[in-house]
Amino acid sequence: MILAHLTLDEMTLSSGKKARLHRLMYQNGPGNGKLMILPIDQGLEHGPIDFFGNPACGNPDFQFQLAAAGKYSGIALHYGLAQKYFHQYAGKVPLVLKLNGKTCIPPDANAFSPFTSTVEDAVRLGADAVGYTLFVGTPEQDRDIRQFMEVRQEAERFGMPVIVWAYPRGSYVDKVGGKNSLYAIDYAARVAAELGADVVKVNFPEVGADKQANSPEPYKSLTDSEQEAATRVVKSAGKTLVIFSGGSKVTEEKLYKNVELGMNAGAVGLIFGRNMWQRPMEEATRISLATHEVLKKY
Repeated sequence: MILAHLTLDEMTLSSGKKARLHRLMYQNGPGNGKLMILPIDQGLEHGPIDFFGNPACGNPDFQFQLAAAGKYSGIALHYGLAQKYFHQYAGKVPLVLKLNGKTCIPPDANAFSPFTSTVEDAVRLGADAVGYTLFVGTPEQDRDIRQFMEVRQEAERFGMPVIVWAYPRGSYVDKVGGKNSLYAIDYAARVAAELGADVVKVNFPEVGADKQANSPEPYKSLTDSEQEAATRVVKSAGKTLVIFSGGSKVTEEKLYKNVELGMNAGAVGLIFGRNMWQRPMEEATRISLATHEVLKKY
């Protein structure tokens, strides 16, 4: 059974937020109320290592060209790249400006992403949404939540939609099943909804007795399939739109399977980065347009 997809009319949004999300969901990308976002925030989060397999993608122009050719709903990146490269694509590729970030050098146990830009920067640059990374479960989460409150307030003031990258992290999360356990992902989706996210980005939850052995009940005893687990996460997000992350590069067959998995769960789209731009341009464009066709079925 396919879970009904949340629409803009079912959400409580200011006119500014609704107008910007409408541009992303209906005037760009697949154009049928679905989101297809190309992220390139990995350069800060992971370093240059993600660009080694396809050296061409180390130049942000590669991702912008792919976003245009692949007809994405938007491209997500940090201030420096937006300031230096976006002007050539303004009006052609919608911008999602990431407002916080960190390197991967400190341990995730104490993960916290400080501000790298502001909602006002996003308005000035012409963004249609902002992105915020929230680490759920670390000792720094109280600081993280307070920082997000500032973003939410500014976003309301400017009519800017907020996409939360909801990431379970830290030693406590590791003890209850890990960052990709159903318990952790489900909790993260609910936290984003509780804090006021308009859209939440989450990973696909992993299932199986071995993955849930250390999770609290009732998660420990659940026998959900991959589809049932993904649907559970979307339900936990309530009236917050859900987009699923692609994560590390997978085979083309697995990529399409994940798209179907997310759409059948009731998500409104996907945010696939490395799975697209780690491939040569011709292949990445072909797969992007083929993904459009899958999204248009829903």
